[in-house]
Amino acid sequence: MAIARLSHARITPRKARIIANLIRGKQVARAIDDLRFLHKSGAKQFFKLLVSAVANAEDTGDVNVDNLVVTKVTVDQGPTLKRWRPRAMGRANRILKKTSHIHLEVAEVRS
Repeated sequence: MAIARLSHARITPRKARIIANLIRGKQVARAIDDLRFLHKSGAKQFFKLLVSAVANAEDTGDVNVDNLVVTKVTVDQGPTLKRWRPRAMGRANRILKKTSHIHLEVAEVRS
């Protein structure tokens, strides 16, 4: 079992959970292929995180990479960046730029 974490990712948790649901429960090779060709903004971040988790699994012990499965993916909300946008007549609207904390876990499934 290996874990990889990404904190303060500049993607909203709602958009990140869509990608997380796509790769949860899949074999690592299949999940990497899906992320490589996915047209979503956070797919590149998830791809790098998944490759990092696989590298962590290889580093911790004798693990067969072909048997690794994405067992757990959680996306939590991180701190929100608050910005201002000028509007008409001297007013301003607040813009909330949300961030995410992503935790990805891979484990070897013996078949």
